[in-house]
Amino acid sequence: MRLTRTLRSSAVCAAALLLAAACDSSGPGGTSATGLNPPDLKAPTKLGRTEGQVNLIAWAGYVEDGSNDPAANWVSGFEKRTGCRVRSKVAASSDEMVKLMKTGEYDAVSASGDASLRLIASGDAAPVNTDLVPHYRDVFSGLKNGAWNSVRGKMYGIPHGRGANLLMYDTAKVRPAPTSWSAVFDDAPRYKGHVTAYDSPIYIADAALYLKATRPELKIRDPYALDQKQFDAAVALLKRQNASVGEYWSDYLKEVSAFKSGDSVVGTTWQVIANLAASEGAKVKALVPKEGSTGWSDTWMVSAKAKHPNCAYKWLDWIVSPEVNAQVAEYFGEAPANSRACAETKDKNFCTVYHAADENYWKKIAFWNTPIEQCLDGRTDVRCVPYAKWVQAWTEIKG
Repeated sequence: MRLTRTLRSSAVCAAALLLAAACDSSGPGGTSATGLNPPDLKAPTKLGRTEGQVNLIAWAGYVEDGSNDPAANWVSGFEKRTGCRVRSKVAASSDEMVKLMKTGEYDAVSASGDASLRLIASGDAAPVNTDLVPHYRDVFSGLKNGAWNSVRGKMYGIPHGRGANLLMYDTAKVRPAPTSWSAVFDDAPRYKGHVTAYDSPIYIADAALYLKATRPELKIRDPYALDQKQFDAAVALLKRQNASVGEYWSDYLKEVSAFKSGDSVVGTTWQVIANLAASEGAKVKALVPKEGSTGWSDTWMVSAKAKHPNCAYKWLDWIVSPEVNAQVAEYFGEAPANSRACAETKDKNFCTVYHAADENYWKKIAFWNTPIEQCLDGRTDVRCVPYAKWVQAWTEIKG
């Protein structure tokens, strides 16, 4: 298993500002729930001959050819079957993915929800004809037509996998066992210096999700759609939390180490991190608290400027095919997107641990989305705080 996903707070703000401009309302013409009016791009109606090459941007662990781990190689089989040679670049952040897609040098990207709307709004990602991706029919229904990968029922990619941002705690030092995010917010001073939080502007949504449940007077509907008053409340909560935070993490190995040493005793985590920490002797448990959790769902999106669109479509179908999707999920540490992938995992308990087929579990997860001025919750009487402001606020929160 190899997992790397960082969303750096010092990431490129220009992309976020570009989103704000791309999503600027042109009047009452916007009719979608998000208010998003992307360029009128067309998906292909049929595929042609493959071009012999495909250029991909991906998270580490998504495009493996055996060079990192001989046991992890699903690229060679794709190349042999399609004749499309794979060239891939690992991106360290969602902002880097957005920046690279704007160059027009890449055919597809494994975008997370905090990047996907930016790519849609700017016209860098094209809508996808799911009929040309046969394995799409087996994708879990909860991943289709999401607020982060579709606009007005039009899909802009093929779902790859998903994961939840969980609350992890040291069972020996955090008692009684927490059931609420209050453990890292209102009750954080109890563990001062030993609270850990995810190092990303998108973490503001975690605070908003908690406030949605605990401060109903704020009337938060969607943690990614915050008007100024709601946003200010979330930022204020995170500034108070900062006094108790020992470390903000983006490297999952560092979080494992911190829980093993006792430097961290409670904070945000992923299932794969909790599994690894426990396997290395840390006394930890992880859960979705009563307020629910945020989470991430990745989508393979095709560039509107793709030079190798036919090979790109072949890759989309390959990566979501049952056997390959199972391999990626186990290697990376996430729930697969294909409902038939669970029968292909080496660890027959894998999909149970990752709740792959438990749609009731995923209904409690608010998947990452890109904050824009047109409120994602459908409100039209206010402006919501766009992602660029989230980036600026995150710097202030951390001091």
